[in-house]
Amino acid sequence: MIIAGVDEAGRGPWAGPVVAAAVILRGVVPAGLDDSKKLSAKRREALFEALQASDCLIGVGQASVAEIDRINILQATYLAMTRAVEALGEMPGHVLVDGNRLPRWRWPATAIVGGDGSEPAISAASIIAKVTRDQIMEQLDGQHPGYGWASNQGYGVAAHAEALIRLGATPHHRASFKPVRAVLQKLQG
Repeated sequence: MIIAGVDEAGRGPWAGPVVAAAVILRGVVPAGLDDSKKLSAKRREALFEALQASDCLIGVGQASVAEIDRINILQATYLAMTRAVEALGEMPGHVLVDGNRLPRWRWPATAIVGGDGSEPAISAASIIAKVTRDQIMEQLDGQHPGYGWASNQGYGVAAHAEALIRLGATPHHRASFKPVRAVLQKLQG
């Protein structure tokens, strides 16, 4: 049976898309796969490159800020996960998803709490999703300097909050998230 691992990156930030990855491990699998949050940025990037160069199948899906604001972050995460599995190019017989909830989709699936640290296919997906999203946020940081997205990835750290008040919201900010909504209302008020 072909098994895919799925994980996401970017549910909590105030800015940027939510990114999901699906990975089917095949051939020689890079050593050292683990939860992306437990790995240094340098190690994540090395494993990202090794996975890209391997025989593994990788699918990446995103849900945009507009989709997050329209359908909420949980449903947008499920949408990104669905897009990631569909992007694999080969349909899995079963999908392992990090977390305690599953999208409603056509594939048999199992949710595994802590799966990004215990299931290699989910670990691989965790790394692909995290590095992909970090790259997106670095690009957006170049387009919208001052928010620190290259270092904070759009999370609500103090410097990002100060920049949001000082510079206002960009089209890449999630207007449905309370701190962003408060700034937008203040500017409109």
